[in-house]
Amino acid sequence: MTLRRVCVFCGSRTGVDDSYRAAAVELGRLMVQSNCGLVYGGGSVGLMGVIADAVLDAGGEVIGVIPEALATAELLHPRVPTMHVVPTMHARKALMAELSDAFIAMPGGFGTFEEFFEVVTWSQLRLHRKLTGLLNVNGFFDPLARLVDHAVQEGFIRPPHRHLVVIEERADVLLRRLDTETFIDEVKW
Repeated sequence: MTLRRVCVFCGSRTGVDDSYRAAAVELGRLMVQSNCGLVYGGGSVGLMGVIADAVLDAGGEVIGVIPEALATAELLHPRVPTMHVVPTMHARKALMAELSDAFIAMPGGFGTFEEFFEVVTWSQLRLHRKLTGLLNVNGFFDPLARLVDHAVQEGFIRPPHRHLVVIEERADVLLRRLDTETFIDEVKW
């Protein structure tokens, strides 16, 4: 795998279905097996804590980035050896993007959606040329995929830009696609 680090956006809660937690553990283990480090939001709670623990337990690299205001509320992860405490959410997202070669969103809430769509927008605007993926655990992102397809159909997203979002149900397939696909270089801007 040529990806050195992947930024994973995910919930500060674990959700109601145990499959979300299991998917975070699996993704973390697969990243370590692929020699790919984790960049994430720095918390010890929710899916954030689950994936960080999975990577740490498997001997992988974990880099946390958390804003000062959330360091207490999200219970800054005490085991993460490289933790950046930054002044704002904007600084958090910028540093996470700088440290990462690609992005994955797992199930989460408003914060996960916002972080994910910001990096997709940065790709669309050519502010970076990094791939973005959705790990579609149990169809969690199906409604979001329909919304994006609807925006394409209605002329708000150019059809080639739809391919900036890779959606897969399996973590191994998603990691492989983010590592090998070159479509971002072929998108007509």
